[in-house]
Amino acid sequence: MSQAQAAPQGPQPLPGIQHILAIGSGKGGVGKTTIAVNLAVSLARLGYRVGLIDADIYGPNVPTMLGATHPPNVIGENQMEPILAHGVKFISIGLISPGDKPMVMRGPMLHQIIRQFLQQVAWGELDYLLIDLPPGTGDVVISLVQTVPLTGAIVVSTGSSVALQDARKALEMFHQVNVEVLGLIENMSQMTLPDGTIVDVFGAGATQQTAKQYNLPFLGSVDLDPQVREGGDSGLPAALAGDSTARGKEFLAIAEKVIARTQEIAPKVEAVLEIS
Repeated sequence: MSQAQAAPQGPQPLPGIQHILAIGSGKGGVGKTTIAVNLAVSLARLGYRVGLIDADIYGPNVPTMLGATHPPNVIGENQMEPILAHGVKFISIGLISPGDKPMVMRGPMLHQIIRQFLQQVAWGELDYLLIDLPPGTGDVVISLVQTVPLTGAIVVSTGSSVALQDARKALEMFHQVNVEVLGLIENMSQMTLPDGTIVDVFGAGATQQTAKQYNLPFLGSVDLDPQVREGGDSGLPAALAGDSTARGKEFLAIAEKVIARTQEIAPKVEAVLEIS
C-alpha cells in the first residue's frame, strides 16, 4: 500500500483530548476572547484539564489576558510545549511573534498554523480544548473541521442588533460545516453603577431571544464590568475570583452549563463519527 493510500482521510481525533470546543462570534469587539479565557479558567477551577488555542491569528490577545508572553519550548521532534497559566495550557501566535508586528498571511498559511497548533503541540491529557476563533466566518473554521472532529461550538454576542446579525451568520456557518452549537453567551449584558442603577448598554436579553429563535440553549450572560477589563489587561482573569465575586459567579455558571451541554451532545457526535 502506498503512503498516499495509507494516509488517514478526513478529520482525525487528537489522542488524549476528550472534547474540542470552538468559540466564535461572527463579529469582532464583543469580547469573545474574554469569554474564552475566563471560561477556560473557570473549567480549570472546577477541576478539569483544560487547553486553549488562540486561533485569532491577526489579533492574538490570549497571552496578555493570561499574563504569560514568553515563547514556548520546543521539545522532542518538532513539538511545542504549551504555556501553563492559571491552570490552563495554551498556545498562541502571539507567543511566537510578540509585539506590535502584524501577521500578514493568506489561507494556506493560516491552515498550516492551525494544524500545527492542533497536532504539533504536546497537549497531553485534556478534558477540554477550547479554540478561540477569529471574528467572522473565514478560513480558520474550515481548517478546523478538516483537521479535527469538533464536539461543538459556542457563539458569543452582545445584545446589540448589529452584533446579533453577525452572530446569526456564525450560527449558520457552524450549521453548514455540521458542527453542533452548544449555545449562545451574552457578553457585556448590562452595567450596574455604584448607586445600584442598571444601565442597558447593548440590549440586555436579546441574545437569549436569539437562542430561543434558533431553539438553542442560552448559556448565560456576563455584565459589563471594569473588573473584567482590568483582569484581562493585567493577566489575572476575573474568573480567578471564583464564586467570591458577581462576575466570577457568572463565569462559573456558564462553565457548568457548557459541561452539561458537552455531556449531552458528545454521544451524538461520537455516533456520527463511528458511522462516517
